[in-house]
Amino acid sequence: MLQLARRGLRTIGFDRLAPPHTLGSSHGHVRLIREAYYEGQLYVPLVRRAFELWRALDEQSGGRLLTATGALMVGRAESGIVTGATESARAHDIPHELLRADEIMERFPAFVADSDHVALYEPGAALLHPELCVAYQLELASRLGAQLCFHEPVARWTETEDGVELRTETGRYHVNQLVLCPGAWMAELLGDITLPLTVERQVQHWWEPAQRPELFRPGRMPVSMWETDEGRLFYTMSDTGHGVKIGWHHSGLATSPDGVDRNVSAPERAVIATLLERYLPLARGRERDAAVCLYTNTPDGDFIVARHPLTAAALIVSACSGHGFKFATVIGEIVADLVTTGQSAFDLTPFALSRFR
Repeated sequence: MLQLARRGLRTIGFDRLAPPHTLGSSHGHVRLIREAYYEGQLYVPLVRRAFELWRALDEQSGGRLLTATGALMVGRAESGIVTGATESARAHDIPHELLRADEIMERFPAFVADSDHVALYEPGAALLHPELCVAYQLELASRLGAQLCFHEPVARWTETEDGVELRTETGRYHVNQLVLCPGAWMAELLGDITLPLTVERQVQHWWEPAQRPELFRPGRMPVSMWETDEGRLFYTMSDTGHGVKIGWHHSGLATSPDGVDRNVSAPERAVIATLLERYLPLARGRERDAAVCLYTNTPDGDFIVARHPLTAAALIVSACSGHGFKFATVIGEIVADLVTTGQSAFDLTPFALSRFR
């Protein structure tokens, strides 16, 4: 909405809740932004532009949205997370270092690495503060004239001769173009098509360090992502005032946005305690909090940014597959380009619907 409002378009946005909130995919105090993208080099130009836009917003906000930390991608030398991040870094000249296990622990004593671990260290990576990011962008959009309709879910929409009609519980609205970006609720708003989307339950945990809390602050402890010997991924994030954040990346249970179990069980907490004991033993103090969030996944893990196949005036933008928040700024810019000119400076072919046929 911010990018559309900046271009002088009359813009109206609907949300069944009132963002920022804790029931979707854009919460959790901190989120990682990095350029050495192990998921695929196609994302590097996108995340670079996203980073530029985040830095501009951060400066405009007075430095409230972004915290520099650096990032480690850790695993065996042949692990996908290390090889993928290294390939992206080398191909796109991203500043980085490759560290042995002893170098990881010497540089960053918060961590305990296995003897066969290596890591790619990206000094330019950072943390975003998602609740503040969401609130600030909505504030700016509102100042520019965007109309925000919270607690007003769209019940259905239909194509008209010159656009789209939206119906909510309180009214009808006519728009020239519709952008569908409801995250985990996407399936409800696709109209007469279905897409292979799955909603995945994820749990985020925050722990208070037991010893030497200074080791876990930004500047001393980079954000990290680890690939285990079983091929699973978990992440850790610096303590910015809420505790050390840790959680599994993917491998959660399939669910629905309205039926998800938001209680965090004792076994789930115990597994995280075991991870901390092995890899961040000084961080295993008191658990401060745990919360559920939602990933909306495509089969290939890539995004969807495409026109609705039955309604040219509708644009589908969703299914970020658990790694999309950092791209919010550039995706907003892409959407504004598509709405105003029908084109984007980026190759959106990997995000087309045709790949699901």
